[in-house]
Amino acid sequence: MLPQTSHERAARLRELIGRYDHEYYVLDAPSVSDAEYDGLFRELQRLEHDDPSLVVADSPTQRVSGAASAAFAPVRHSVPMLSLANALDDDEVRAFDRRVRDRLHELALPADALAYAMEPKYDGLAIELRYEDGALARAATRGDGSTGEDVTANVRTIRAVPLRLPDFAPPVLEVRGEVLLFRRDFARINERQRAAGEREFVNPRNAAAGSLRQLDPSITARRPLRFFAYGLGETEGVGLPDTQAKLLDWLARTGFPVSAERALARDVEGLLAFHRALLERRPQLPYDIDGVVYKVDRRDWQEAIGTVARAPRFAIAHKFPAEEAISELLDIEVQVGRTGKLTPVARLRPVFVGGVTVASATLHNEDEIRRKDLLIGDQVVVRRAGDVIPEVVRALVERRDEASPRRAFRMPTRCPVCDSAVVREEGEADTRCVAGLYCPAQRKQALLHFAQRRAMDIDGLGERIVEQLVDSGRVRTPADLYALDVSTLAALERMGEKSAANLVASIDRSRHTSFARFLFALGIRHVGEEVARVLATRYGDFDALLDEDWSALAVTKATVQKENVRRRARGEAPQPVPLEGIGPEIVGSVQRFLGEAHNREAVEALLAAGIEWPRGMTADAPNDDAGKAVQRASALAGRTFVVTGTLPTLSREQAHEWIRRHGGSVASSVSRKTDFVVAGEAAGSKLARAHELGVPVLDEATLLRMAAPGTEN
Repeated sequence: MLPQTSHERAARLRELIGRYDHEYYVLDAPSVSDAEYDGLFRELQRLEHDDPSLVVADSPTQRVSGAASAAFAPVRHSVPMLSLANALDDDEVRAFDRRVRDRLHELALPADALAYAMEPKYDGLAIELRYEDGALARAATRGDGSTGEDVTANVRTIRAVPLRLPDFAPPVLEVRGEVLLFRRDFARINERQRAAGEREFVNPRNAAAGSLRQLDPSITARRPLRFFAYGLGETEGVGLPDTQAKLLDWLARTGFPVSAERALARDVEGLLAFHRALLERRPQLPYDIDGVVYKVDRRDWQEAIGTVARAPRFAIAHKFPAEEAISELLDIEVQVGRTGKLTPVARLRPVFVGGVTVASATLHNEDEIRRKDLLIGDQVVVRRAGDVIPEVVRALVERRDEASPRRAFRMPTRCPVCDSAVVREEGEADTRCVAGLYCPAQRKQALLHFAQRRAMDIDGLGERIVEQLVDSGRVRTPADLYALDVSTLAALERMGEKSAANLVASIDRSRHTSFARFLFALGIRHVGEEVARVLATRYGDFDALLDEDWSALAVTKATVQKENVRRRARGEAPQPVPLEGIGPEIVGSVQRFLGEAHNREAVEALLAAGIEWPRGMTADAPNDDAGKAVQRASALAGRTFVVTGTLPTLSREQAHEWIRRHGGSVASSVSRKTDFVVAGEAAGSKLARAHELGVPVLDEATLLRMAAPGTEN
C-alpha cells in the first residue's frame, strides 16, 4: 500500500468514522471496539489540529456522531444534545482542569471556589424526555445532536420513566439521561434469543439500543430497560437548582432514577481518586459503565465556560481502560483440567484491554467456538471486565479475505497431556480425558480422591502433602504412594518424623480394603460409592470386571427389563435385572475407563503394591476372618435398612457403614422390601412411611445389639 498524504488519510478517517457511526447509532451493529473507534477519532483530531486546512464542515470532529433513522419521525432538539470529549489518562484530566481554571480566570470568576460534580458514564443510549404540564409529551434519541428519533411509544413502556410529574415540576421540562440494561437482564434476553434461534446481542448497550428502537412497542415492553437521568434540555417556568449536584437531588425528588455513585471534588486529585474508586467497584455495579463524567458543579459557570463545536468545555468523560479490543486469533490450544475437562484456550496477539495486556482467553468448549464462528487467523473482539477472565466475544467475519489463510479448530480425539482417549458424553458440552489415574494434569485431584476416608482412607495425606509429592516428582500414580518411606516424607516441608511415620503406617493399613472402596477410589467418572458397591457385589474382583462383555450385558439388561414389563402386567414376580440402577451412561464410563491401557496398568501397579481385599465378600464387608464370621452370625446380614433422623452417637454415614460391615444393605427410601427403619430424633416422612407400611422401627441401641453374634430380631 502506497503511503498516504495527510489529506488522503484525513479523508479515509472521515469515511471510516462515518461508517462506524452509522453501524453504532443507526444499525446497532458495531463492527469495531470503542478503543479502536476512539483511536481513529483522535488520529483525525491530531491531523486537523496540526493542519487546520484539513477541517471540513462535515468532519466527525465538527458534529455529534450519529444520524436519525428513517424508520422514526425526526425530532429537532430545542437545545443541542452534545457529546463529551474524552480523557484517556490522568494527564488529560489535569489538562482539562487547567483549561477550566484558565477560562474562569478569563471570566474573572473565583477559581478557588471551583467544584466538580462526578458521575458514572453510562454505557447505554442517550435520550431526551420532554414533559409539558407535567405529562410525558415526547421522547427522542440523541441522533446527530441536533435531530433525533421519536421513540415516545417505546419509552412509555419503560417503567423507570415517569409518565406524569409532581405538581412542583415546571410547565416545560426536558430531562436527559441514559437508557440501559442491567447485566442480569441482558443475560436473560440473550438466553431467550438463543432459545428462539435468533441472533444474540453483542453487549448490553447494543441490546438496549435495539430494544428502544423496535417498530413494535410490545417488543420493547418485554425487555426490562432502565433509565437514569443526568441533565436537562429546555425548561420553562419554575427556577431550578443552581448546581449539578443539587439538580440530581431535585430530579430524584421529581421521580427520576439517578445514580447513587456520585460525589463532589475540589481538585484534580479528588477527580482521580473518584475515578480509581469507581473503576474498582465497576464489576460489582449492576450495569455497564465505561468511565466517569466530571462537570463544573455551578450551572451558571457551565453556561459561562461554554462549548466548542461538538462538546461542552465545562465537562469531560474520563474513560476507563477499554474492556474490549481487537486482536488476532493466532491459535487455539487445549488445556486439561484437574477433573479431566478439556478446555480450548485462544492464543492471541497481545493486546491491552481492561487495564492489562491479554495474550490468551478461555473459549469454554467446542460448541462455544462453533457458535461464535471462530476460525484460527480471525480478527476477534476480546473483552476483559474487572477481574473477569478474558474472553473472545466474536469474530469480525467482515474482515475475512482470501489473502489471509484461516482454519477451523477441531477438538483432539486423544488427551494432549497423556495421549489417552477423550470422550464427550451425550447431552454434555464438555469433552474429558478418561485417564484419571494416569493423566499428569489430573494427578493431584486423583490422589486426593484416592486417599479420602470413604475410599482408601489414608489418614494424613492432605492437599499440602500431595502438592509437594507431585511437584517434586516423588509420586506420579497412586501406586507410588506405597513405595514412600519415613525418610522421604520427613524431608517434606513442615513434616516431622512422627507425622511421617504415622502417614506411612496409614498408607500401609490402606492395602487391606474392600473391593467397593477400591473401585470408588479409582475415580471412574459417574462411579460413586453406591455404584461401586453394586459393581463389587456383582463382580467381586478386578479380573471379572475386565472379562465382562459390556455390549452383551446391555442387551441382556434390556431384554430382562422388557420381560419384567410383561411379567408385571401378568401379575408375576419380576426377574432380577443385572446391575439394576446402573444406566448406560455409567456402564459406558466404566467400559471406557477399563478400555484405556494406561488405566489398566495403573490398577495392576496398585495390586502389585499389595492392595487386597478378601474375595467372595459382599461389597463393603470387614477385611479379616473374624469379621466375616461376625457378618455371617449377625442379625443384620442379608437385611435392608433405612436410616432417618439424628441418632444419639452415630452419624448417618457411620450407621450406614456399621450396617454394611455386619452384612446388611442400606436403601435411601422406605418400601415394602425394607426390613427395618432405624429412627433417631426429628425423623420425618420416612418414619411415617414405615408406620404406614408396617415396617419395624429400631433405635440406635437396638441396631447395635443386633450386630452381636447370635442375636435375632
